[in-house]
Amino acid sequence: MDYESHAIALDRNELGALLVAAGLGSPAEHALISLLALNGLRVSEATGADIEHLGLVRGHRTLTITRKGGKVVTIPLAPRTARAIDLAIGERTGGPVFLAADGRRLDRHGAGRMVRKTARRAGIGKSVTPHTLRHAFITAAQFGCRGAIAGRARGGAGQRYRCR
Repeated sequence: MDYESHAIALDRNELGALLVAAGLGSPAEHALISLLALNGLRVSEATGADIEHLGLVRGHRTLTITRKGGKVVTIPLAPRTARAIDLAIGERTGGPVFLAADGRRLDRHGAGRMVRKTARRAGIGKSVTPHTLRHAFITAAQFGCRGAIAGRARGGAGQRYRCR
């Protein structure tokens, strides 16, 4: 079966511009964009992240998340992502990594607004969503070598991600 992705694709320059724009934005914005684009998390995995689940394994910063289907896994964080998360959480020692303006956990809709706002600031005219960033991560990682890191099962829906 041949699957074709319907996700909007970002090229390297657009992804780079998005990461630069995120780095110039709020710490939470930078951390969210980094988790989605550099670590390939689903928006629900990123917004469901708690400070208590940050860790250190063999010198690498990690985050324990609940994947789709309820599977709990510990993933290594890209160094840039770890630094951005540290800035986003500041002195907080517990609770959600990402907070909405009202102090509650950021939901997927708030995350989507944050991604769209950052994409506009980066000058990207496409409709960029949190899943666009996950798609960019999987595509850039050449599907086979990092598919498991992104929680991609072999075959099935994962086959629609193509290396470019």
